[in-house]
Amino acid sequence: MQTILVCDDDKQIVEAIDIYLTGEGFKVIKAYDGYEALELLENNPVDLMIVDVMMPGLDGIRTTLKVRETSSIPIIILSAKSEDNDKILGLNIGADDYIAKPFNPLELVARVKSHMRRYTQLGNLTHQNTENIYKCGGLLINDDNKEVSVDGDLIKLTPIEYNILLLLVKNAGKVFSIDEIYEQIWNEEAIGADNTVAVHIRHIREKIEINPREPRYLKVVWGVGYKIEKQ
Repeated sequence: MQTILVCDDDKQIVEAIDIYLTGEGFKVIKAYDGYEALELLENNPVDLMIVDVMMPGLDGIRTTLKVRETSSIPIIILSAKSEDNDKILGLNIGADDYIAKPFNPLELVARVKSHMRRYTQLGNLTHQNTENIYKCGGLLINDDNKEVSVDGDLIKLTPIEYNILLLLVKNAGKVFSIDEIYEQIWNEEAIGADNTVAVHIRHIREKIEINPREPRYLKVVWGVGYKIEKQ
């Protein structure tokens, strides 16, 4: 049974998260400040941590920093929408993901599951020939067998969707215009290609993103084109 440490000074939030995670088969241990969380980590095997940004005593940012000194377990930080700076800082110092309060508990469960699969998958990559494997965060493309997975789950793409995604992942961080994507994938001049490319991009997002409306990987750069965000 995988163990999740939940740390938040709001006991009602902790109890609500506990109900949803235990319902999915996880073991939950609870902490209500950063110091208590660190003590529990020392004395219990923990597979993933959920920590609130704003807490008395040792806050979530400093707790995350302290955990990262000795552990690489996935960390999801919780933050109010008004705490964008703390959220960004948390990601920069080692948190893997964030969820803004108030949040959908089902989305939190989905993110926990995806990070657990991703964390498990990392250990397997060292045993593979990575020459034709392209990885961006939890997004993995094995070009030898034309397989795409997100956080360990295989994703079914059409050949066109696959080729678009492969182009973007190979060049993570680079913005491609609609015409550039069309010409490289279809090998013909881009005339009126906007709708064609946009439809395929939408389908790819629906398959690889937890929340396509707030994509983590496939981003639009307004007025320019599309890119895969470097992770």
